[in-house]
Amino acid sequence: MDIFLQQLINGLTLGSVYAVVALGYTMVYGIIQLINFAHGEVVMIGGMVALWTIGALAGSAGLPPTVVVLAGVASAVPVCMLLGWSIERAAYRPLRGAPRLAPLITAIGISIILQNVALMIFSRNPLPFPQILPNPVFEVAGATISLVQIIIIATCLLLMGGLTLLVYRTRLGMAMRATSENPAVAGLMGIPIDRVISTTFVIGAGLGAVAGVLNGLYYGIVHYTFGAMLGLKAFCAAVLGGIGNMAGAMLGGILLGVVEALGTGYIGEMTDLCHVGFLSTALAERCARDGHVVLFGSNYQDVFAFLVLIVVLVFRPSGLLGERVSDRA
Repeated sequence: MDIFLQQLINGLTLGSVYAVVALGYTMVYGIIQLINFAHGEVVMIGGMVALWTIGALAGSAGLPPTVVVLAGVASAVPVCMLLGWSIERAAYRPLRGAPRLAPLITAIGISIILQNVALMIFSRNPLPFPQILPNPVFEVAGATISLVQIIIIATCLLLMGGLTLLVYRTRLGMAMRATSENPAVAGLMGIPIDRVISTTFVIGAGLGAVAGVLNGLYYGIVHYTFGAMLGLKAFCAAVLGGIGNMAGAMLGGILLGVVEALGTGYIGEMTDLCHVGFLSTALAERCARDGHVVLFGSNYQDVFAFLVLIVVLVFRPSGLLGERVSDRA
């Protein structure tokens, strides 16, 4: 039970980050029916920019750690928003009427370009993310949860709730939903389609920037390739919940994180038992000392995300909360 509760807490933390990134995918898909595969690299750029800012301000006297981290977020969000706007303006808008394969290939090309630009600027080495926030650990029914995990979960829930209010309670949200329903009719009713689509990219990129900072705070390290796998898993979460469905993206992200954490925890525990039962005592002690038992379980972390996606798509291709819809004429 202790392992279950601990992995559940870890899964909720990880799943909250997946859900915020998945919202960027599902918002863009809901508007233009295309997948922005460069979104993971936008998240990575957000983490890198925050790393620079926090590293520069961390040594300043008199600045509380919370203010320094908020300054990192405040620097990452506008940079990623500008990047999201540029991607839509330069790569997607000229190809809006092209076959769907063209913008898909373009998005993959942009993600490769952003990775290589980050490689040239930040180097190929993993960079330690400054852990300046106080991180006390609290015990809950035998499991532990840190202050950083609480901050991550609370921040992601606030972002998801704020985005839901934006989409369903504001004029901009009404324009976004009208554009998603029928762009041609929305344009005839006076809605600026291009501006609405650009705003959607900008909002999704801003969410990605916050997710990149939270990911750095949680793992304590950033790398020029970390956005690729994070973005791919968030895309799986969006498809799992129902691509284009905001509630589905939130549900899919949290479920994916929980399943991934539980699977990793129990596979690691089973591996420990197998080593004790079938390996010699000396070899088992050496594996435990070198950390191979833990690494064996964590190596399956990425497998669970895609395994769950395959199972769900086999039995419900539209996702958990998605609906079967016909293609537009």
